[in-house]
Amino acid sequence: MKTIKIFDTTLRDGEQSPGCSMNIAEKLEITEQLEKLQVDVIEAGFANSSVEDFEAVRQISKAVKNAVVTSLSRALKADIDRTYQAIKYAVKPRIHLFLSTSDIHMKHKLKKTPSQVLEIIKEHVRYSSELCGDVEFSAEDATRSEPAFLAEVFSVAIENGANVINIPDTVGYCTPEEMYKLVKYIKQHVNGVEKVDISTHCHDDLGLATANSLAAMRAGATQIECTINGIGERAGNASLEEIVMGIKTRESFYDVKTNIDSTRIYRTSRLLSSIIGIPAPPNKSIIGANAFAHESGIHQHGVIAERTTYEIMTPQSIGILENKMILGKHSGKHGLLERITALGYNLNEKELEDAFVKFKTLAEKKRVVTDLDIEAIAGQRHINYDKTYKLINYSVSTGTSKTPYACVHLSISDTISKIENEERKAQSKGDGPIDAVFKAIDIITEKEHHLDSYTIRSVTEGEDAMGEVIVKIKHENNIITGRGLSTDIIESSIFAYLNAIAKI
Repeated sequence: MKTIKIFDTTLRDGEQSPGCSMNIAEKLEITEQLEKLQVDVIEAGFANSSVEDFEAVRQISKAVKNAVVTSLSRALKADIDRTYQAIKYAVKPRIHLFLSTSDIHMKHKLKKTPSQVLEIIKEHVRYSSELCGDVEFSAEDATRSEPAFLAEVFSVAIENGANVINIPDTVGYCTPEEMYKLVKYIKQHVNGVEKVDISTHCHDDLGLATANSLAAMRAGATQIECTINGIGERAGNASLEEIVMGIKTRESFYDVKTNIDSTRIYRTSRLLSSIIGIPAPPNKSIIGANAFAHESGIHQHGVIAERTTYEIMTPQSIGILENKMILGKHSGKHGLLERITALGYNLNEKELEDAFVKFKTLAEKKRVVTDLDIEAIAGQRHINYDKTYKLINYSVSTGTSKTPYACVHLSISDTISKIENEERKAQSKGDGPIDAVFKAIDIITEKEHHLDSYTIRSVTEGEDAMGEVIVKIKHENNIITGRGLSTDIIESSIFAYLNAIAKI
């Protein structure tokens, strides 16, 4: 049975989608989870797009032990050099070169003739292969390119050192039938195609990214490029979890497999959602909250009688475990650790200690602490920032006939200014209790922060549910995401606001 390689571009194409930016520490956390998921290739970023992106790619290259690490590069020698400097530390480095090949892109974007484009590909693929033994060439807007010219492009790329050729559906225009025919055409008309991997990179503008990817695979593609939760430019990319579970569930039909540990899918999805502050829609296939929920009486009766009547995969197959252990205020650290580990989290001693304190605090408020509660606690990252803020206490006064008023008391530590646990208080009025709290924090931090968005949702169930607040703060040209968690929604809001300010 043939193994399909999974190329994850969450950290590059996924991060390019609005509101999904991540800092280096968060990218490294995603990288660690992608390694556990056992993806074959990690696209770590676009090294020449910024100083921070270069450093992120460099650090990811050093951290990854098993997967290929690649970075996108334009067909420019300066870009290629910069890319190689970032990925050269990887155990398995790859340069990912791209250039447009469709008539519309060549005419309006590149302002180059087809013969000029071929010459650029020849020169820069060869240059890349001299630096790095693993080179992928992507023909941007391949699905709107002339098939005969595309075959010539890939033949030139292979002749000059490319060992992966990628067929991107850059604007999500293709249909599954067209994709199938295009891959078949490439296999029949490209010189040396039998020596390389054929890859696809499909966008979801018409909702066909997964279908197009699977059609390409049936036609002979050996690598699929995708992202966690399907995030990416515009409507997003092909979704990793849909591709993997599509193959796993219909293995006998496709007659292929992947190296992915599917029991890590749910944990990886939740981690990404918590970092970028964008939860998966409830009806999202595979990992949405409703994916294994049955409300219809007919469906419920069928599932009770025999699960496979209405479920084609199990929750356990993607890492949602059935919890038979009850955790409450009398539970100890070992019981908590066992459950955290079973849920796919690896915490060090300090992180476990912090989680246990939060668990005990929550257990005093709730009779039973659920898996969702444990996930929410374990998923709170313990990243050290130069400046950190700790809430000591707060109070708010509000009502229908009075102006909301808040008093906030914080402890501040700053490694640069060598301040440790300095206590500060401030009071402020606002348009509401949350606004008043945020304004008081601005007074303490001596800077007004522009709130771009504020989202609140319940991450657990019942009257004593944990509330997650996600704030996005505009800072210079960036959107910074902060996340807070508590059974007290004002406290959760404070945590989220402070988390975003610490990142700034």
